[in-house]
Amino acid sequence: MNHQTLEGTIVRLVPLSPDHAEALFPSASDPEVWQWMPHPRPTSVAQLREMLSKMTAESKRRCFAVQRRDDGAVVGSTSIYDLDLAESRAEIGATWFDRSCWGGPYNAESKLLLFGHAFDDLRLARVALRTDNLNIRSQQALARLGLVYEGTLRSHMRRQDGTRRDSLYYSLLADEWSSVRGTLRARVASKASA
Repeated sequence: MNHQTLEGTIVRLVPLSPDHAEALFPSASDPEVWQWMPHPRPTSVAQLREMLSKMTAESKRRCFAVQRRDDGAVVGSTSIYDLDLAESRAEIGATWFDRSCWGGPYNAESKLLLFGHAFDDLRLARVALRTDNLNIRSQQALARLGLVYEGTLRSHMRRQDGTRRDSLYYSLLADEWSSVRGTLRARVASKASA
């Protein structure tokens, strides 16, 4: 699906393509980076290219490569998926970053750009994010951003190791966006200057 590039101060989100496989493979093949992803970790650039090809072919998904503005390096990927314009809702996920970017402003600004696109450009009423019940770091990050915990879908998905995971759902509504926008801008600014 064709969609626009989203420009931030630290990162830009560019439409993802299978051609990003080589740049994304070092992070996607890192077991620690991939730990909470629901799909098997790619073991080759060709395998990642195939995965990206399937992701970008989905009509209800807008996939982005996260590109650092200062050097143009592709440092991660994120998506808006299950996009339903008639119901005015979507989910954000399938997000990963190179480990060198953890703790920096990259994820916060990516979320700022995605939420802005969802609420300001697409005029959505609701955006949801979900995480594994064992992924405490993700749960804490979502709560810090001001998202609302909605509940848990028990035994929702199969993990890579075959065990069943509960999925915790968080959401942000259009009328909450202006408050969360301020929080995200402040987080990006503080992490960028750290």
